[in-house]
Amino acid sequence: MLQFDIITLFSNAFSYFDESIIKRAKERELVKIQFHNLRNFAKDKYKKVDDRPYGGGAGMVLMAQPIISAVESAVKPFQNKGIKSKVVIFSAKGKPFNQKLARQWSKNFSHIVLVSGRYEGIDERAKKILRAEEISIGPYVLTDGDIASMVVVSAVSRLIPGAIKFESLQEESHWDKVLKDEQKTGDEKSLEYPHYTRPEVLEHKGKKYRAPKVLLSGNHVEIDKWRKQQMK
Repeated sequence: MLQFDIITLFSNAFSYFDESIIKRAKERELVKIQFHNLRNFAKDKYKKVDDRPYGGGAGMVLMAQPIISAVESAVKPFQNKGIKSKVVIFSAKGKPFNQKLARQWSKNFSHIVLVSGRYEGIDERAKKILRAEEISIGPYVLTDGDIASMVVVSAVSRLIPGAIKFESLQEESHWDKVLKDEQKTGDEKSLEYPHYTRPEVLEHKGKKYRAPKVLLSGNHVEIDKWRKQQMK
């Protein structure tokens, strides 16, 4: 089982995990997801977790102490079992998250802690003290790290054996490139071929859009050849 511990201010935002593949993975006990409210680790009576940035600037910055305490609390049970935890902090300046990382994490870790940032960011000292890896899910800025946490859980969970059919993984974008990087062989292409389903002819605003004839031929040799040609 792979356990995710998510440090967040808004655990109610994660109803997404109660649907589809993630829900089934949880029911099969392939994945466990726990949430930790950051305010529960604040030391003052007001449960303060953010403050103004040193040096000036707009917005607020999440304080290091509550984050460090929350992560240490999540990691402690695994440390007692001799299990190494992966700690991730989301940031627009972090290392780009990709399919290769998702594959590595699904294979190499049984516990991942995700720190969901908010406001202008997180006190840099939290990352240093926790020896966390700083990750970005894309070259853009989100309102918070909750969505980034969902992205990582989704990408990693589906790669755990039993979460979805292995045949589905084999035909996906980026799969061949990940295997190439792992095995250092071949010249695989990265993005999967286009998909079509019924109707055979789609009519829209007076125009007809047909599915490729080769896909309707029943000739699996030619279909496989066409799909390989379409891959990028």
